[in-house]
Amino acid sequence: MSEKNTTTPSIQLPEPTLRRLPWYLAYLSTLRNADVEYISTTRIAEALDVDPSQIAKDLSFLGIRGKTRIGYQVEALEGKLRDFLAFDRRHYAVIVGCGSLGAALLADKGLERYGLDIVAGIDVNPGLTGTQLNGVPVYSPDHTAEIVASCHVSIGILAVPVETAQAAADSLAAAGVKAIWNFTPSRIRVPEGVVIANTSIYSHLAVMYNRLSLLDQ
Repeated sequence: MSEKNTTTPSIQLPEPTLRRLPWYLAYLSTLRNADVEYISTTRIAEALDVDPSQIAKDLSFLGIRGKTRIGYQVEALEGKLRDFLAFDRRHYAVIVGCGSLGAALLADKGLERYGLDIVAGIDVNPGLTGTQLNGVPVYSPDHTAEIVASCHVSIGILAVPVETAQAAADSLAAAGVKAIWNFTPSRIRVPEGVVIANTSIYSHLAVMYNRLSLLDQ
């Protein structure tokens, strides 16, 4: 694993736009598989429930503009989005916490299709260290810096109990990772220069439960 990770294009898009781009990409992939050659913003809007003007604005950030009365060439647009989102490049990661959630992420081969290559697991459980989960080796925390350096790891994934989340994040940052994908409900702090992405399952549950309760009123 000698190839270093390639960085994404240096365009800082608004976060809502970045969250919508994978929607467009997924839809374009289905169109290409159905041999659809051209697509309009109106048709994308109808399929994804996004305003057509918003779609055009999102794509214009990337310098992509459709042709009048024709729209976008599906395969070309899909390729540009995939390239910008860096889904075709390898991003090496380690996952800290190989319990039920961590093991599930290791088993999710779909992540590889989006460029995420989890090369190692880190866990304090001596029953897990020295073993493999879904073909991925698991190490004790004292190997973190060595793995990050030798495997060109840029991303650390946190799937630990909330009470150890900050310490695990500190260890990853000290080892040299450039981004942390946090699956814990803890709002961790990271040094300047480290990107943090929070994906709390519990936060999404809270929103869903609240919306369900309103339906019952």
